[in-house]
Amino acid sequence: MGDVMFDFNGKAVLVVGGTSGINRGVAELFALQGARVAVASRNPAKVADTLQALEQLGAEAAGFSADVRDMAALEQGVREVYQRFGTLDVVISGAAGNFPALAEKLSPNGFKSVMDIDLLGTFQVMKAVFPYLRKPGASVINISAPQAFIPMMAQIHVCAAKAGVDMVTRTLALEWGSAGIRVNSVVPGPIDGTEGMARLAPTEEIRSRVVAGVPLRRFGTPQDVARVCLFLASELAGFVNGAVIPVDGGWSQNGCGGMSDYLGSLA
Repeated sequence: MGDVMFDFNGKAVLVVGGTSGINRGVAELFALQGARVAVASRNPAKVADTLQALEQLGAEAAGFSADVRDMAALEQGVREVYQRFGTLDVVISGAAGNFPALAEKLSPNGFKSVMDIDLLGTFQVMKAVFPYLRKPGASVINISAPQAFIPMMAQIHVCAAKAGVDMVTRTLALEWGSAGIRVNSVVPGPIDGTEGMARLAPTEEIRSRVVAGVPLRRFGTPQDVARVCLFLASELAGFVNGAVIPVDGGWSQNGCGGMSDYLGSLA
């Protein structure tokens, strides 16, 4: 019975931001579980590369290039995915932007840029996919960040944006629940092999400091996050709606292990 619950054969999955890092790991795991997988990102070359990788895993794959800040491009891309697959069962929204900057040095445009990618972008993905989501039965998963509930120096833009993302999740869980659509957030901690972690922890000394702040004493992997997404999209999570789930080895329970002071020193 458990195997059936994780059988995504015939299901259509869209991963926005799915051409790199955590989101690509999510796309690949759904492909391995038999899903038809579509990815979207700003970079056409990355879309093409990811589609090739997904097809090598045996998946029927589709993709489009769009900036989450461009509503018309998003709507067109989602429409094309729906026309290709004929259904939209699972959506993972993971586009994000970040850079360390103390508030007094952060320009209004810099603040707006992160808000537009993370928060407005999430809202626009939700708007674009809603007409095509399977009702009832669809699962929507937003990829958030610990900054949504752990204040960090040099992260005022990300803290504000990701807190907004989690409230978008909770609000849509209320509004869309009656249509049988579940909306949840996943909150990755320090995940190895990602561009963000390579940028924020570029040396072995800093990597050791990050790991020391994680109660499980290791970095996470994209697969750690992908497995939780797989669970949330499955029948096993059929009564989970409006949840915000950290996947961080307990990092956020430890105040993210001094990351705030470190980020402040970078800015």
